[in-house]
Amino acid sequence: MATNIGMMDSAYFVGRNELLSWINDRLHLNLSRVEEAASGAVQCQMLDMTFPGVVPMHKVNFDAKNEYEMIQNYKVLQDVFNKLKITKPLEINRLVKGRPLDNLEFLQWLKRFCDSINGGIMNENYNPVDRRSRGGKERSVKGSSKISKSLQTNNNHPPPNSSSVGLSKALGPKPAKAVEVQALLKELADLKLSVDILEKERDFYFSKLRDVEILCQTPELDDVPIVGAVKKILYATDANESALEDAQEYLNQSRGVEAEDEGNGEQEEEEEKTQSLSCD
Repeated sequence: MATNIGMMDSAYFVGRNELLSWINDRLHLNLSRVEEAASGAVQCQMLDMTFPGVVPMHKVNFDAKNEYEMIQNYKVLQDVFNKLKITKPLEINRLVKGRPLDNLEFLQWLKRFCDSINGGIMNENYNPVDRRSRGGKERSVKGSSKISKSLQTNNNHPPPNSSSVGLSKALGPKPAKAVEVQALLKELADLKLSVDILEKERDFYFSKLRDVEILCQTPELDDVPIVGAVKKILYATDANESALEDAQEYLNQSRGVEAEDEGNGEQEEEEEKTQSLSCD
């Protein structure tokens, strides 16, 4: 069961369009951005599809908008991880922020994990809409009660006359609201620019790492200690700990073996010289 996947694994080269198609096809959703999965509900249902009956879907809130609601979904997901003995750490504080890169990487891992369980074959007997329906019915009932109360309140007051309606329409949005909207649009444009820069930077460093990996796979370099040390860093699977210490230890051990071999070679040469002198 692939719970830990190294950063150079092909899973982290899956594009967002492929991920969105994978989610939408299997769960009958219509996501257009990976950030829309930040609530954790999608991840819960993907595991429910992969391991039927393990996820208590009645506790999953697909309408979660606030962070505290999303955190509840991730608590459900963490419980499922514990049941399935999945050791991947859940960085909830980062995921609920809706940052594209964090959610993209988590969904890339999720796809690889689910594919490793069922070979990428979709569970034809699973009805994603039906599995969500219980929570949906509960929300519908709550919504209808709010609507009925609203209607009762409106019935207690006379309808506004046509002149007041026309006046309210003529006034339009308040200037303060218009300024706030402009500020939010500017902030959104800045965020999109930041995301584009981060994605380009990520792709740049991934390409560099890939070049290093290809170089390290050269057969003639297999026995070079520094190449082995670099491979230990490239293929490390623990995301929480640095592999630098292991690589340095490997390098030191390799150097020790080489030094020992050189010492033995020098000793053999001295013995040969001694023997030749004695014979003379």
